[in-house]
Amino acid sequence: MKPDIKKSKAAPIYIVSGGKGLAGNNMVHSLLIQYPNNDVPVIIVPHMTEEKQLAQLVAKVKLEGGLITHTMVNRKLRNFLINLCEENGVNHIDFMGKLADYLDETLDIPSLQTPGLYREINQEYFDRIDAIEFTLNHDDGLSPAKLHKAEIILTGVSRSGKTPLSVYLAMYGWKVANIPLVNGIDPPKELFEVDSQRVFGLSISPGQLISHRMKRLVSINNTENTNYVDERMVAQEIRNANFIFEKGGFTVLNVSNKPVETTANEILNMMANRFNYRGRRLDSPYPDETKE
Repeated sequence: MKPDIKKSKAAPIYIVSGGKGLAGNNMVHSLLIQYPNNDVPVIIVPHMTEEKQLAQLVAKVKLEGGLITHTMVNRKLRNFLINLCEENGVNHIDFMGKLADYLDETLDIPSLQTPGLYREINQEYFDRIDAIEFTLNHDDGLSPAKLHKAEIILTGVSRSGKTPLSVYLAMYGWKVANIPLVNGIDPPKELFEVDSQRVFGLSISPGQLISHRMKRLVSINNTENTNYVDERMVAQEIRNANFIFEKGGFTVLNVSNKPVETTANEILNMMANRFNYRGRRLDSPYPDETKE
């Protein structure tokens, strides 16, 4: 019988940054993913702007036998950290230094040495990515416990256009969640706990709803689901949805025969009047669109 050999715990990798540490984190994890089931702890240490902070960190890492990786753009702090690691025998990897030195010599212009500048300049882009990710993760009633984190909430019966409208709004940088309303199933309690001014009920005519549903059933080869397109059942669903809209005090929007863009603009204009949102609400998600 072989002895039970316990695998020693890997020493942590610290990602040190004067900003948020996202660039270093991406680099470390892009390599760690090549080692499935690794147990290496990765710890981001952001906003390191003082020598005292770095000295305390190096002392800690020395005791743990860990590794420091860093993306320090401030030359003085970067050199201080490198020297400190060398003096204390702490393993370290500099992700930025050699490239920064090369650019200094090649371009012959002074560096701003401002942490987080790339993200700051491209914040609108990152906001949009975050919004799209949030919206996809909260589509069709997913994660109702996090509904309070949504900036806009859409609700309505199946095939009333919640998902395409959600994604369209997300392209403008809005975090959107949508909640389906189904007969016989209570909507999540969180829907009535959030600010009702952020909730929009999508109303649609029975005829158009049935038309949308028929197309859906044909596309998935499920035309035998007659209840889904039964006129009486559909009418009951719409009445139930209207009752929930009224109960929650939600803003009701008639989406019958309306393109997504029109409904989105209605919502964004209402949000503009209700909340102070620095104008992003009406900006095009496609910057070159207005130049055509």
